[in-house]
Amino acid sequence: MSSQVSWQISWQVSWGAIFAGAVTALVAQMILNLVGLGIGLATLNPTGNDTPSVGSLSTGAGLWWVGSGIVASLIGGFLAGRLSGKPVGPTSAYHGLVSWAVTTLVIVYLLTSAAGGILGGAFGGLTSVLGGAGSAIGGTVQTAAQTAAPSLTQVGNPLEGIERQVRQASGNQDPEALRNAAADAVRGYLSGDAAQQAQAEQKAADALAKAQGIPPEQARAQVQDYRKQYEQTLAETKRKAEAAAEATRSTAAQGSLYAALALVLGALAAFLGGRLGTVSPASAYGERRV
Repeated sequence: MSSQVSWQISWQVSWGAIFAGAVTALVAQMILNLVGLGIGLATLNPTGNDTPSVGSLSTGAGLWWVGSGIVASLIGGFLAGRLSGKPVGPTSAYHGLVSWAVTTLVIVYLLTSAAGGILGGAFGGLTSVLGGAGSAIGGTVQTAAQTAAPSLTQVGNPLEGIERQVRQASGNQDPEALRNAAADAVRGYLSGDAAQQAQAEQKAADALAKAQGIPPEQARAQVQDYRKQYEQTLAETKRKAEAAAEATRSTAAQGSLYAALALVLGALAAFLGGRLGTVSPASAYGERRV
């Protein structure tokens, strides 16, 4: 009879121990990430000398967050297993695993709901630290995209650069109205319908020749040069956009896989911690056997 009671007690779920382990894991991860934040800030140099790159800081932050999550899961799992008072190793280990699951759900809830913003007013440090994983992954994706296309945002509208060249070609000696008409004609030629390209080219050449006081043949040659410049700029912009999209896709895929691996490692650490927290049978059943 006593063995049956002992078996039933050993397999009962202790939710108090699970929630205690989850809270402890959250606080432990907050402390570890604050330590990592302090170390990261200590490596920065306001003068700009020997300062780590953005990519290095993002990678280091991600690795630190993963490591701190594993350690915090181990601590929370150990406490959940010990407070459960179960003398059976698998039972204590499962308490640690469930504690890790509760911790993970709390973090996801804080990051994806309005509760995170509400709690951010009173517990801004906790919610910002718990958001380290998402920030690290997002920062890595953004860094990779900017690295692949560093001047993508600097290309701008190629038509604006050509219009600027048209307006400045005559050294501002022609009337402004003629410069505006020439710029509008060139814009219409470059961005107009391909079926009316010949007519638009003639109109742009005439407006350019009138604005700059040059022969029509020379104006037509300039218009054709603008066309080549416009097409080259569009091709370069497209190439950089494709490179940025590919870098973002690749990094997002890697980040998802690394995040999944970090969760698995955290679960294993919590399971091991719970097993390490198993109490001895004498401590669990000593009083009941008497």
